[in-house]
Amino acid sequence: MIEHRLKASFGKYPEAPLEAWKNFAELCDLVNFKKNEVIEPYGLPEKYGYFILSGSGGVFIWKGNNYVCLDLMYEEAFFGDYMSLITLQPSPLETMALENSEMLRISRDNIRILKETPIGSMIFLFSAEWSYVEKKQQQIDLLLKTAEQRFIDLLEKQPNLIQRTPQKHIASYLGITTQSLSRIRSKIGRR
Repeated sequence: MIEHRLKASFGKYPEAPLEAWKNFAELCDLVNFKKNEVIEPYGLPEKYGYFILSGSGGVFIWKGNNYVCLDLMYEEAFFGDYMSLITLQPSPLETMALENSEMLRISRDNIRILKETPIGSMIFLFSAEWSYVEKKQQQIDLLLKTAEQRFIDLLEKQPNLIQRTPQKHIASYLGITTQSLSRIRSKIGRR
């Protein structure tokens, strides 16, 4: 059941009764995306947040002549352009399905409804706090760890990364070229 998966994904957050997760799921639509399908193009305000049931997604920004990957997300993760979702402003970011994907989609209005409940408010507060911590750690890692260390960390979190995600997106996410990523993969013996 979807509410069990939602609850499990919030393992590091305070306990919320299963009924709260059922209410959350009832405010969502089940949607499917094809591999490489743009979910939300840049230049538009984000209208939805997503929870990945199967598949994966990426968040990209256009820089120079290329898209740069800012985030890679997989099953049991929330996904989307939350900056635009919160600010209602057109976004410089683009979200894309990196594999055929099934996701729960919740509208901005339904997020507001959920946040008006005590448990929903708590869920979103803790989610925002942990998202901040994760992004701050990502920034620190970019400054203090080598690309090889960041790649190993990524593999530990997502062991099937190489089979599931195009090398160009992994390299972009790590802030390196695809050639550098190939050298790192050869060095650590991961194919």
